[in-house]
Amino acid sequence: MEENKTTFETIDQYIANFPSEIQDILEKIRSVIKKAAPEATEKIGYQMPTFVLHGNLVHFAAYKNHIGLYPAPSGIEAFKQQLSPFKGAKGSIRFPLDEPIPYELIGEIVKYRVAENIEKATNKKVKKKK
Repeated sequence: MEENKTTFETIDQYIANFPSEIQDILEKIRSVIKKAAPEATEKIGYQMPTFVLHGNLVHFAAYKNHIGLYPAPSGIEAFKQQLSPFKGAKGSIRFPLDEPIPYELIGEIVKYRVAENIEKATNKKVKKKK
């Protein structure tokens, strides 16, 4: 087991762990997510900044050469065309640090995830009433 591994309790702690230029990017992403999902709450999930609204909405994290965004597979699939210039996987996307971060696109993805999570929560309530 790794003894030197840092564990974070808050997003502020997470962001403070990085150099100032990365902190600026992370704070901007945080701000974009808050604007797109004002009802969402913040937490640390999987040791990453996480926003929650009727379940996990989106995670993000900084790495040596990129910012990772984790909007669930549905968030990637819905924006496949716009995300095509970036590397990623089923539920993640990598924004290289040597290129402009697409903040507007991040906001659109988060809005999509908000609508998706609200719809799922509403459908669960309807099913429970039956």
